[in-house]
Amino acid sequence: MRTDLCDLFDIDVPIFAFSHCRDVVAAVTNAGGLGVLGALAFSPEQLELELKWIDEHVDGKSYGVDTVMPMSYAGKDEGLGKADAKTGEVDAGVFQNLIPDETKEWIERVLEEYEVPPLPADTASDEGVGGGSTGLLGWTDGGGRNHVDVALRHDGVKLLVNALGPPPKDIIDLAHEHGVKIAALTGAVEHAQRQKQAGVDIIIAQGTEAGGHTGEIGSMVLIPDIVDAVAPTPVLGAGGIANGRQAAAAMALGAAGVWTGSVWLTVEEADVSPLVKEKLFGARPKDAVRSRSLSGKPARLLRTGWTEAWERDDCPGTLPMPLQYMACSEAQTRIGLAARKEGAKARELVGMPVGQVVGRLTQEMSSKDVIYQFIDEFVETVDRLQRSLDAANDEPERGPR
Repeated sequence: MRTDLCDLFDIDVPIFAFSHCRDVVAAVTNAGGLGVLGALAFSPEQLELELKWIDEHVDGKSYGVDTVMPMSYAGKDEGLGKADAKTGEVDAGVFQNLIPDETKEWIERVLEEYEVPPLPADTASDEGVGGGSTGLLGWTDGGGRNHVDVALRHDGVKLLVNALGPPPKDIIDLAHEHGVKIAALTGAVEHAQRQKQAGVDIIIAQGTEAGGHTGEIGSMVLIPDIVDAVAPTPVLGAGGIANGRQAAAAMALGAAGVWTGSVWLTVEEADVSPLVKEKLFGARPKDAVRSRSLSGKPARLLRTGWTEAWERDDCPGTLPMPLQYMACSEAQTRIGLAARKEGAKARELVGMPVGQVVGRLTQEMSSKDVIYQFIDEFVETVDRLQRSLDAANDEPERGPR
């Protein structure tokens, strides 16, 4: 299962594992893959603590950090969302003022329907099953740059990933000066070509099956198209990959490795609530739906009362990034707190980003065992195909019919 990416990052297998949980990142890295920490939900101070912990638990091995520096968002052309040169802070107030009262009132009505009480005055904004800090986090250029600044202070970080297009050119150059490679996710050939031209080192071809922000083209079509379009730049296949057979399929299409995400939501090390894990184990592929309710851009999420509410006729419509996330962040915290009560109606609203491969996630395993299972299934699949090829070559040559 080795490819050139194994040598590039000094890893055993080209399995790249995206997770918001540091324990998963460390476990995958120690098992021979490359864990990538999703930084979106962390403040710079929190991210520093997370990366320091990972450094202490991977014995010098390489790992990565994933952030979001969107090419476009509401207010960017007006100069909003930039970090203060002295404090590094991003002014959230200017964005809060752009959220329509109609949207705020409608969200409140939905919460009342599901018996979600107001947020207690002494509750931290990032507490709860649904997460949801009221800050801008990584949804703006300034927030993403803060994450990059923190990541580049850690020698173990050998890969920076941007989830919404190529990072700005100065960020790419800065990473390269630190010996760090840049990867970017894409769901279209033309975007992949622009990423290559911008200096991105690894293209992640993410099919529509994937969880989180995703396009409309399936992996079986997208991966070989992007491989051909950006060669010899290495490509990671993503979307619908949770086992060795699927990894073998992606690599048969020309990928140099695989980018995985959903499978790590249900491992033992994942910091995912029992309620969400229960929902994931019971979900089918069609329960992973594309919705703008998370960030304003299409993202595949677990179908819940929350995603369905945003499709209702009385819904005022989603907002552009980062306004959608900001409008809903406190609501998600309130939902998470209310859902802790057994039998609470708020539990119907709890979900998270996940891909269509959720239908194959039926039991909890350790991250190490998932990696080993990937390897075993990959080898079995390649061996089976080789036996088929050998059998075909052993057949006597047939004459014309």
